[in-house]
Amino acid sequence: MKNAAIFRQQLFKPSEIFIKSQISHYKQYKPVLVGRSLFGQPEQFSFIAPIKNADNNARFYWETLIYLLFRAPSLFLPKCLEAKFAIVHAHFAVDGVMAVPLVKKLAVPFVTTLHGMDVTRSNINMLFSGSPSLINFVLFKRQLFKRCDLFLCVSQFIKQAAIKAGFPESKLQVHYIGIDTQQLTDRCNAGEDGLIVHVGRLVEKKGTSYLLQAFAKIYRSIDNPRLVIIGDGPLKPALMDEAKSLGIQELVFFLGVQPNSVVLDWVRRAAVMAVPSVTAKDGDMEGFGIVNIEASAQGVPVVGFNSGGIPEAIINNVTGFLSEEKDVDGLAENLKRLLLDKSLRINIGCAGRKNVEENFDISKQTAKLEQIYSELLKSYE
Repeated sequence: MKNAAIFRQQLFKPSEIFIKSQISHYKQYKPVLVGRSLFGQPEQFSFIAPIKNADNNARFYWETLIYLLFRAPSLFLPKCLEAKFAIVHAHFAVDGVMAVPLVKKLAVPFVTTLHGMDVTRSNINMLFSGSPSLINFVLFKRQLFKRCDLFLCVSQFIKQAAIKAGFPESKLQVHYIGIDTQQLTDRCNAGEDGLIVHVGRLVEKKGTSYLLQAFAKIYRSIDNPRLVIIGDGPLKPALMDEAKSLGIQELVFFLGVQPNSVVLDWVRRAAVMAVPSVTAKDGDMEGFGIVNIEASAQGVPVVGFNSGGIPEAIINNVTGFLSEEKDVDGLAENLKRLLLDKSLRINIGCAGRKNVEENFDISKQTAKLEQIYSELLKSYE
């Protein structure tokens, strides 16, 4: 099996289970994680990342600083050369820019997956973020446009956003990552009455405030109303205050970050999954939303806003219900409609499961990805 470098600066954030899920389904290539730091445990995967210890403390900090400022790949270049990678696959264009100097040294095909914020967030916001990686992205993205052989877009929406952002259209291709439909099975029931589940980092883009407002409009008209919010983020204190001001704090449960198995269990129990994502002030939008099809795969109807790539994951009036961005009344009405009708929840859930099986099975999608790798390798021969 040929080695494929999977490049992500932080390996991996809890919210990026979709990357690990994808590479765990490789059949023709051996994935090796490459990054500047470990964010948790690498689990079953091989990895190349500098680890600080008593012997290399000063060198670790020095090389990390040089990497962040100048993208110098000395942190991991020696081991990458030893690995003899056939291809490099970066996730997020920001990471792709940081990987360009490494890829030039390796002289292999280069693929970058565009997930969302890397093409929807404004350049001004990135420049004033204070993040070296985001600043480097704005300054050197033209190098990525030139060196990267192919940009994989997680949705049609992201492809169109990438075109508007100046990415070379000839190098853009839509590729849905998918989910494990063997692991996530249809629950074949209507879920727990009154239970709404919302999963996501508590930032502006996820639209959690609009969900609280919608829930406050309907909770008196449904049996056993509960809103479970899974995730953490800078807006959590403000959201908890808002729940209190709306008089629903006793019915809203902020569970914080949870293991993926716990998240999936809550989703499976839900009567309705809520994904009220919106366009943030900095332009960031939902590229696709894996959690949407994770819910559908388990037969859970999804309710949200018509924003970003969400309509590609949720078919309005078929696998869920969508209202326009920030339409709290529409969101409330769609939630109420499903919460009061068990048979409708089952019918919508069954349609969602069928849609995921046909279009988002990760085994099929990863096989397509590996075929993309192989075609790129042929062009280098």
